[in-house]
Amino acid sequence: MIDRSIYAPVVERALVEDLAQIGDITTSSVISESHMSKARFTARHGGVIAGMDVARYVFEWVDSDVGFTAQVTDGTSVDSDDVLVVVAGSSRSILTAERTALNFLSRMSGVATETARLVAAVEGTQAKISDTRKTMPGLRHLDKHAVTAGGGVNHRMGLYDAVMIKDNHIVAAGDIVRAVEMARMAVGPDVMVEVEVDNLDQLALALETDADRVLLDNMGLGMLADAVHMVDGRMTTEASGGVTLETVRGIAETGVDIISVGWITHSPPQLDIGLDFVS
Repeated sequence: MIDRSIYAPVVERALVEDLAQIGDITTSSVISESHMSKARFTARHGGVIAGMDVARYVFEWVDSDVGFTAQVTDGTSVDSDDVLVVVAGSSRSILTAERTALNFLSRMSGVATETARLVAAVEGTQAKISDTRKTMPGLRHLDKHAVTAGGGVNHRMGLYDAVMIKDNHIVAAGDIVRAVEMARMAVGPDVMVEVEVDNLDQLALALETDADRVLLDNMGLGMLADAVHMVDGRMTTEASGGVTLETVRGIAETGVDIISVGWITHSPPQLDIGLDFVS
């Protein structure tokens, strides 16, 4: 569950963006103020749901008198035509809230669905599917919540909570060993330090350090398996690059601990969800 204090400002900005200072001029001109309706959110394709609390808050902000009855919870797998939510109240309010609620619910459910597909593909291995920082700006907490709803795990939340030494850090610092030493001295023993390598020579240097995790970046399956063998459990291994639904099983079978996937949050397909009035 996401704390409301995190998603409320995001929802409010989205609604202000949609309504400005004028409101929903289509609905207010076509639907009478007294008209009441019941409507259903329905999945038009199967998937995994995420974002129920966010969608609920959209309706609450527009009109707290609209009833919002969730039929499923985040992390639930649904089939096409399953009813997700029933809303009841002012027709104007339902129509005004509809698109913003769907935008959040469809995106977050899309992230959860794609994550779940990857998780299913690596079942039986030790690999966990992880997100990255490649999230929609302003929506990181929502994207990362959706990943966990789909059975994945979160990488660092931002630049502030873990050290991730990448190639440009190494160039600027001089070498891998020095970069890790400097980072560890700065953050102490309790903050995770990860270092990126893209070949076995770099990995050998990383193994001389006290880094907690090594990112094996864009390695072919053969090199990746050799790298996991070299590490031999001395630090957590993470694979990244070229991860698709078709390739993820092979990557997992090399024995890596974590497979990080950027596209599940930077360009996820949305889950098709619709809202229809009940006659």
